Amino acid sequence: MRTLVLEKPGVWGMVETGEPASPGAGEVVVRVRRVGVCGTDIHAYRGEQPFFEYPRILGHELGVEVVAVGDGVEGLVAGDRCAVEPYLNCGVCGVCRLGRTNCCETLKCLGVHTDGGMRDRIVLPAGKLHRSEVLGLDALALVETLGIGKHAVSRARVEAGERVAVVGLGPIGLTAAQFAVLAGAEVVGVDVSGDRARAAERLLGIETLVIDPARSGAEQWVEGRGDLPFKVFDATGHRGSMEGSFGLTGQGGTLTFVGLVRGEVSFDDPEFHRKELTLLASRNAVAADFREIIGHLEAGRIDVEAWVTHRAGVASFVDVFEGWLRPEAGLLKGVVSFDD
Repeated sequence: MRTLVLEKPGVWGMVETGEPASPGAGEVVVRVRRVGVCGTDIHAYRGEQPFFEYPRILGHELGVEVVAVGDGVEGLVAGDRCAVEPYLNCGVCGVCRLGRTNCCETLKCLGVHTDGGMRDRIVLPAGKLHRSEVLGLDALALVETLGIGKHAVSRARVEAGERVAVVGLGPIGLTAAQFAVLAGAEVVGVDVSGDRARAAERLLGIETLVIDPARSGAEQWVEGRGDLPFKVFDATGHRGSMEGSFGLTGQGGTLTFVGLVRGEVSFDDPEFHRKELTLLASRNAVAADFREIIGHLEAGRIDVEAWVTHRAGVASFVDVFEGWLRPEAGLLKGVVSFDD
């Protein structure tokens, strides 16, 4: 079967691999139909992804079709279309027993810490599949992307009427903004790019603030919008932005880091205490997030397919991928089809 491997930074390889084994107890064989391309994949391609080894089969945003089920699997039959929860947790460590499976002590994410779904078929634990009779394959592939923002907004306990800033309006920032909007918050997107700000306005209908990175973001917010936001999500993965977001967060507020940066992030401790800030990290998502997201998509409250700016079949993906990464390409979300 066709398998796309990232051999080393900047080098793809299309190889033929053997068919997966028959599913064991509690397992399912799925046919991969769609794979979303995200920032993690791009960082891996560029050699910038933490906790990563080569060669690696990428692909953790998956829209799949069930081919065969193993013993003891209930609720899934051949032909079912599903989103995949790609976080493989142990189920027995302390945090897993508490239901915080995204923080498992030995967590492995498909396509990052272990081989993922850029291949025709793969065996997965049945409990990691989330079925929908309504959604298209593109939407199913992007449920995982939405899960990052959904989990962050749940972590921060966003409430209706709160003033919220989302810093960094790439795909992850958009997901956080989307779920803050659904929570009834007053959401403002913040970015240094006018193009990304306009995309957020178009896709989510939110207000935006385009800032000059050479100046304090907090000062620019106060000049344009008055009181600082009570809750801030930083989805940039940029140290300077993350450090600046401490100043952007208002008195008694909560700052949530959704983006990840290599190395240390520092802040002024007296100012941190003066404001009595709460600092959170948000990692991945849990099964309940996936189920809630699918419900929102099925009800039409989110139109994630409008976020897809680039598509390719697996046969042409390697040839077009570099073009996707050019700044002028305007990549927001790319999807690879394994149907060809």
